[in-house]
Amino acid sequence: MESGPLISIGLPISLFIIMVGIGMTLTARDFHQVTVKPVGLIVGTSAQILLMPAIAIALCWGLNLPPAIAVGLVIIAACPGGTTSNLFTLLARGNVALSIVLTVSASLITIASLPLFTNYALRTYFGAEQSIALPFASTVAMLSSIVLLPVVIGMLFRAWKPHLARRAEGLVSIFGGVVLLALVVGLIWGIRDRLADLMIQAGPSVILLNLCGVILGLLISRIVGLSKREGVAIATELGIKNSTIGMMVTLTLLHSSEMSVPSAVYGVLMFPSGILLALYGRRSAERKSPAETGETGEIG
Repeated sequence: MESGPLISIGLPISLFIIMVGIGMTLTARDFHQVTVKPVGLIVGTSAQILLMPAIAIALCWGLNLPPAIAVGLVIIAACPGGTTSNLFTLLARGNVALSIVLTVSASLITIASLPLFTNYALRTYFGAEQSIALPFASTVAMLSSIVLLPVVIGMLFRAWKPHLARRAEGLVSIFGGVVLLALVVGLIWGIRDRLADLMIQAGPSVILLNLCGVILGLLISRIVGLSKREGVAIATELGIKNSTIGMMVTLTLLHSSEMSVPSAVYGVLMFPSGILLALYGRRSAERKSPAETGETGEIG
């Protein structure tokens, strides 16, 4: 599944539409609710941008991963959450507003941080003898055009046509799931001859990265005194990644199917942990105190 017209053109367009959907879930009120108590936003964004790539780098070293798989793991770790993380937060009865704002804040910072971590991984695991690199300026420009611009468009559309935007949210989420499924199926077909070997190489590291993200989110939320709903939102953001961005970078910019494997595998294996988080959140919500009942952060 090397870069062709379907990948180089279709994938960015699909991601643009998905990010418009995220924008359509946002209002100024959502930002206000989260920024009044910014601890969750600061902790969640910092963990997403800094700690998750650091965990991935540690896993690459500890598991002695092959270079392509190591680079791919760092890339997916540096990717933000997406519409799927927002959906799982809603199912888990977590703080949906915090989840959405974390998705947007991490996505915007990713515009600059993802190229930095990617090039670090390329230098570390491939070395100077390889001419492969991720061009910083063009990557920032591409990520800006498919992350920042569509989110703004989505927010403006919601402000203009709120009822239509709410109806479109579900369709965009379904579209995002279909795109991810198509990418995963296509990638697996393209590497079918080496699939078993690559799964053995990438599967354990992907599972560990996912579990570390979920546990880290719950742990740091408790340490800083956040509520369980906020903790569920942060854990979901760290554990449920926007695999589409990871595959876009590896397939359209780095032109590597092998580097795409961690993103593709992560896009599949993150769902079981998302379901477990949803069950945990719902169980916790059933036992919450009257004081927590009035906590803000739900949407719609």
